[in-house]
Amino acid sequence: MNEDVNRPEDEMLAEGEELEKRSAAARLFDVRRVIGGLFVVYGVIVTLLGIFDSGSEIEKAQGVRINLWMGLAMLVLGGLFLLWQWWRPTRVPAADELRAAEEHAE
Repeated sequence: MNEDVNRPEDEMLAEGEELEKRSAAARLFDVRRVIGGLFVVYGVIVTLLGIFDSGSEIEKAQGVRINLWMGLAMLVLGGLFLLWQWWRPTRVPAADELRAAEEHAE
């Protein structure tokens, strides 16, 4: 049986569902998550390259394991972006706030 048949027509319920969908989409496409995830993935790759650097590669970098240090820095930066996204999640404005902004823009 279709769920919409017995469902009351409540405007507040429809607004709540709409806000929930927008909130989920905003969290999914948060730029901090994308940037943090890319930095973590690339950081793992570069760190692994740095761990297994050959002597000639280290000599080219004047004795510095540059891949290892840059990989670790990328891991830290990516972790900070992901922590920032976790500490301050994206807040989607309420329907009343959106209406007020639209009225003010007109």
